[in-house]
Amino acid sequence: MRAIEITQPGPPSVLQLCERPLPQLKAGEILIKVQAAGVNRPDVAQRNGHYAPPPGASDLPGLEIAGEIVDGDLSGSRFARGDMVCALVQGGGYAEYCAAPLVQCLPIPKGLSAIEGASLPETFFTVWSNVFDRVQLSGAETLLVQGGTSGIGVTAIQLAAAFGHRVFATAGSDEKCRVCEQLGAERGINYKTEDFAAVVKELTGGKGVDVILDMVGGDYVAREIGCLAEDGRLALIAVLGGTKANIDLGQVLRRRLTLTASTLRPRSREFKAAIVAKLIEHAWPLLEAGKIKPVIYRTFALEQAVDAHSLMESSQHIGKIMLQVA
Repeated sequence: MRAIEITQPGPPSVLQLCERPLPQLKAGEILIKVQAAGVNRPDVAQRNGHYAPPPGASDLPGLEIAGEIVDGDLSGSRFARGDMVCALVQGGGYAEYCAAPLVQCLPIPKGLSAIEGASLPETFFTVWSNVFDRVQLSGAETLLVQGGTSGIGVTAIQLAAAFGHRVFATAGSDEKCRVCEQLGAERGINYKTEDFAAVVKELTGGKGVDVILDMVGGDYVAREIGCLAEDGRLALIAVLGGTKANIDLGQVLRRRLTLTASTLRPRSREFKAAIVAKLIEHAWPLLEAGKIKPVIYRTFALEQAVDAHSLMESSQHIGKIMLQVA
């Protein structure tokens, strides 16, 4: 099969087209003939040598795919050979064939293409796991999404807004802020020209937000603590702005704040299977009804993975960057 491999840690040019044998299936896995794969920040981190695959996972990049089931034990499942599915995988998505744990596969929502289906798993698993399970956004609570036009951002905005929450989102331009608002955010905040903490406090009448989804870290954390409401929760999912933060623990104590963080890739199949069940129950009906829509910025051919990574690193995109494999 054709695949894209990381020849050595470095810039996008280290991604090269290669020939690999088909994956050997392990217990609980199925083989998918890949039609599309998503490009995500963890792929870039892996390419740079900062995010190694878990033990036993493919060394090829790619954490989400969509395509046709062509092999594997499907007994007791909802699927049959020939079915089109999307799946969250630990690696190997940039290829013509990929092994995927059966319990991490979902049907492509009715009305969506394979490319749209492949854009869903990484962001929907991540957002659901962190926003709704880990920090339990609920009731009339408010949410601040950092990086509102990223793949994670457009998913978090749409899901939270669909469930009736007030959502605020940061982005790097006025154009991107307007897109956040079109997706359901009450206010897009241009972090280059505005103080997001001050804007959030003003919009909430001084209370602050109940939940923040942060992929920046670094010096954002201290400012985020300042704009959390009492009993507020900060969910950190990436550290694009750095791994060090100087924070006021007195505020954390006095206002009963929760700071938590997680990565999804190393979690167990059982953990991810539980998220699958919740997505099928709560999120997939919204996708099939058109209340939430995949946001695809650009699609590249598999052999153009270098260009896809260059675009990802430019941060010019709004929504998902995809690879069309077959």
